[in-house]
Amino acid sequence: MIEEFKNLNSEEAELMYKAPLLVSILIAGADEEIDKAELNEAVSLSKLKKIHAREELEEYYNVVGSDFEEKVQKLIHQYPEKAEDRNKEIISELEKINNILPKLERKFALEFYESIKDMAKKIAESSGGILGYMAVGYEESKLIKLPMIKDPSQY
Repeated sequence: MIEEFKNLNSEEAELMYKAPLLVSILIAGADEEIDKAELNEAVSLSKLKKIHAREELEEYYNVVGSDFEEKVQKLIHQYPEKAEDRNKEIISELEKINNILPKLERKFALEFYESIKDMAKKIAESSGGILGYMAVGYEESKLIKLPMIKDPSQY
């Protein structure tokens, strides 16, 4: 377990490690089918974040990024196939992060929040559209800012 999670119980720490995977599945599958291009972008981002993460998140992304593709594929099969049902379950899990972020060091919580929002945006923009325009679908646009997770700067 990384140092930042020392005040968390094992379930809370597990959810924090799982958060980028959940965000990836939520955004890639927002428009019904889980978009392979968006999932590939999520895998690429996990590798990039291991190397280029903000200093506070380096250790976190080293843990999260190892075997990311295998983890996300395994996790996909744990959720319903129908997007509406899958999204409800994932959103419910992500909402639990609101109880965890206040337990973390403020700087880490802020960086984590910005990082997963950035991840969601890049995944959504990675597929579709015409010459890069209208690449974000309607369902993705409702989820892209991760409204189920409260901005930790607000508390």
